[in-house]
Amino acid sequence: MSDTQQPSAELLAAAEQYGVRNIARHVFLCADQTEPKCAPRERTLEAWNFLKRRLQELGLTAGERIVYRTKANCLRMCEQGPIAVVYPEGTWYHSAMPDVLEQIIQQHLIGGVPLADYVFATNPLTADE
Repeated sequence: MSDTQQPSAELLAAAEQYGVRNIARHVFLCADQTEPKCAPRERTLEAWNFLKRRLQELGLTAGERIVYRTKANCLRMCEQGPIAVVYPEGTWYHSAMPDVLEQIIQQHLIGGVPLADYVFATNPLTADE
């Protein structure tokens, strides 16, 4: 297989179906870990299920400005979990349980202002790289 092989029609269709061109923010949440360290698996799955459901309820998973979400096995910050990170801002959150996730959704994902009380690090993606 060549490194310059073109994407398949199926891959292009998947990108279209999931609105890749319209993704405004991407939330990664440490959940359902193989070896839970930051929080018990049950707590992280509760947070994950809330995030999925709430983004759908608010209509943030389709349209012009999509919020994409990914369940990460481990984000390597094994304290005060679940851990969440929002890109492109590169805003890292601790204690991302449903009550905090609701605030992150409302204030950061919809309002554009990070939830300062739970931020422990930032590293925004830049166009300079």
